[in-house]
Amino acid sequence: MQKPKIAILISGRGSNLLALLDAIRDGRLEAEAAVVISNVESAAGLVRARERGVETLVISHKNRTREEHDREIVAELKRRDVELVCLAGYMRLLGSFFVRSFENRILNIHPSLLPAFPGVDAQRQALAHGVKITGCTVHLVDEQLDHGPIVLQRAVEVLDHDTVESLSARILEQEHHIYPEAAALVLKKDFRVDGRRTFCQDRD
Repeated sequence: MQKPKIAILISGRGSNLLALLDAIRDGRLEAEAAVVISNVESAAGLVRARERGVETLVISHKNRTREEHDREIVAELKRRDVELVCLAGYMRLLGSFFVRSFENRILNIHPSLLPAFPGVDAQRQALAHGVKITGCTVHLVDEQLDHGPIVLQRAVEVLDHDTVESLSARILEQEHHIYPEAAALVLKKDFRVDGRRTFCQDRD
């Protein structure tokens, strides 16, 4: 049986990219990595993907509108019969055309327990707010920033001596665990979305 195809979009080093590729290799994520796409030619994750034998593309966003850029990416995804798009450090907002083209089939991971601390510097926001628990969230992407329905979350304790760097490192470790788990859930036949809630009978 042919495995569902996923695409991974990156802008930088791609540590969550590697977590997804490792899960595919180990059989924890029953999928095929069809392509890795970056808007940045120098993104280190492109080299990592090619080392794993995954096709890579660079589609620059420079000197074009968001919709023009999105349409080119969507065309490449459709050409490869991609079923699920995973954003892994992709530093661009997706426009409505992209989101509608893959409705409830785009995942993003964020270093906080959404809806707390959306946007940039989530770990710094958590420390500044004095929370005792933060974490990470995998959510479906809609047309608002860090807003779509939540698929999985993992809590991380904030320690008294934490810095942005130490907290970020512990959150990232949990990101690498839950992103492949969330992707596997979304690819299950009984995964569904009802309003802002997601459901899957096979959820562990």
